[in-house]
Amino acid sequence: MQKVGLAILSMVVLAATVFADQITLKNGDRLSGMIVTSDAKTLVLKTEYADAVTMKWDFVQQIESSQPLYVGTKGGQVIVGPVSTSGDKLAVSTKESGNVTVAKADVTSLRNAEEEKKAQAAIERLEHPRLADLWTGSLDTGLGLVRGNSESSNFTFALNAVRATSRDKITYYTNSAFARSRVKGVTATTAQTIAGGIRYDLNVSDKSFAFGTVDLFNDRFQDLDLRTVVGAGGGYHAIKNNRTTLDLLVGGTFNREFFKTFNRSSAEVLLGETFTRKFLASSAFNEAFFFYPNLSSTGDFRSTFSLGLVTKLTGFLSWQTSFNDYYLSDPPPGKKTSDLLLSTGLRLTFGNAAK
Repeated sequence: MQKVGLAILSMVVLAATVFADQITLKNGDRLSGMIVTSDAKTLVLKTEYADAVTMKWDFVQQIESSQPLYVGTKGGQVIVGPVSTSGDKLAVSTKESGNVTVAKADVTSLRNAEEEKKAQAAIERLEHPRLADLWTGSLDTGLGLVRGNSESSNFTFALNAVRATSRDKITYYTNSAFARSRVKGVTATTAQTIAGGIRYDLNVSDKSFAFGTVDLFNDRFQDLDLRTVVGAGGGYHAIKNNRTTLDLLVGGTFNREFFKTFNRSSAEVLLGETFTRKFLASSAFNEAFFFYPNLSSTGDFRSTFSLGLVTKLTGFLSWQTSFNDYYLSDPPPGKKTSDLLLSTGLRLTFGNAAK
């Protein structure tokens, strides 16, 4: 009976060895398990005794797989079947064409069925993303306090998010500033502004795009309860590469303003530019200027100008400094034409922006 048990155990061990994938390294070491994936830089082998083992692709001498693998090549072809190696070539035993030979240097990926399913799902999601997919962005905060003969506090907040695909782009922003002071027991709010908006860009070509935009603005100390601006136009990518972008925009807007003592509506021209530049390994600079000549009241105009500098501290944490100038040539009587906002503080990033 004991001999029968040993025989069965030996058969189980032998079967596990036969049906496992075998990896031989250039130093002669042999590993068995299940090949999971390879990106032509590393290869991941799942084993029963050490979980997943990652090894350098260039250090792999020989592969013998019992399971079908999906072999991706530089030509974009995917070949499916059990894989074995012969020198610097991979032989894939396909059902349709028999053995197909691929040079090891031409292999871009190697996946088992489960990993291939995940990869195809990811590709499908990129090609046909849901509205909730692909968002990246940042959350900025700033806080200042003064204590002593007088007390003051100020808080700034900004949220920026972008969803970009090969076809279009959605950009969302909101920022606000609040300041309060206390002198001789009297507390007063000294600043309160809130701005927000969304823009949709539709690519017409590699260089040009059409856009639509909606912006909202509130400035308590300019007696502006709400400004609603709806606009549309076209844009041109003057510079677009991994380090630098420069977009030029032209269009028109309809501006509806609600002040405390009066309301007004205006048609405007929209002229703008946005610029970004990445430098060093962890810093980025951005700038934007928009100019709105008033068509309903000739000679009047408004403008927005912003600057930003961001330095990455960790993968998701950065330090940011920003400057904003909101200019209105014809404010209510007794009010200044320009509101300036300078803020510095921490930035939290999410999505691919955190990588």
